[in-house]
Amino acid sequence: MMLCDAREKEGICVSVIETLLLTTFIAGVVGTGLGGLIGAVLQKDSNRTVSLLLSFAGGVMISVVCFDLITEAIETNVGIFTVIGAVALGVIIIYLLNYLIDRKTNPEVPHIDEKHPKTADDLDELIHSDHLQAHYQRRDNKLTLFIAGIVMAGAIALHNVPEGMTIGASYASNGGVMGDAALVLAILIGLHNIPEGMAVSVPLISGGIKRPKAVLISALSGIPTVIGALLGFLLGEIGAIGLALSLGFASGAMLYVVFGEILPQAILMYHSKLPAFSAIAGMLVGLCIIYI
Repeated sequence: MMLCDAREKEGICVSVIETLLLTTFIAGVVGTGLGGLIGAVLQKDSNRTVSLLLSFAGGVMISVVCFDLITEAIETNVGIFTVIGAVALGVIIIYLLNYLIDRKTNPEVPHIDEKHPKTADDLDELIHSDHLQAHYQRRDNKLTLFIAGIVMAGAIALHNVPEGMTIGASYASNGGVMGDAALVLAILIGLHNIPEGMAVSVPLISGGIKRPKAVLISALSGIPTVIGALLGFLLGEIGAIGLALSLGFASGAMLYVVFGEILPQAILMYHSKLPAFSAIAGMLVGLCIIYI
């Protein structure tokens, strides 16, 4: 590996992992922390801007996943059905975990009823910060607030871990070098995490939490991105089968997040054709990143 130095242990280069963790730390923790700070200062966000940002990032992720990560998984020659199985497993697991969280929390949020769309129409719903805010407004006991906080953290992790895994798996497939795909994914995820951080801090501040603490909580919510990157990289280091499983699972999880969560939410946040055009533009940019 190009980034290795003398500090190798059990075949894993420490400097390579340090580079990966630093990159995803900036994308995850710094990205959400910056969003939390913006939310704390402005205490508002723009649905149109967030919608177009999310749909564009979703479009780039679709290109990178479909035309780079899945292609690399197939090229490991472990068999097409192994790759398909890994992708399907990623979709199913993230969907089921999201379903369980939604089924538990949605009845506790007043504005989500039978007339509400079956998917999130705002970012605070997607990460369940509205659920935590509802408990703060009711002045529930500390245990209830703690559980609601854990639920929110779990909802964020379900989106951030697959994002991190795509970076880690791409990193592993490129021999431990931060290639274009992994670097672009890290930048996009960092940008995507800014509005996510805003969605965490604004309701927390509205619920009575002091601004510095709300910003800190927002930043900490990006840690699952780092964990996901490490998991994706270490699984990819096992060998051809591990790399195929890592790339496939991460791709499937990311495809569900994009098609099942991000794009529907982006369209509901901004009732226009523009999110669709933004997603298509993102896909074209993704193709340029991969092939130019």
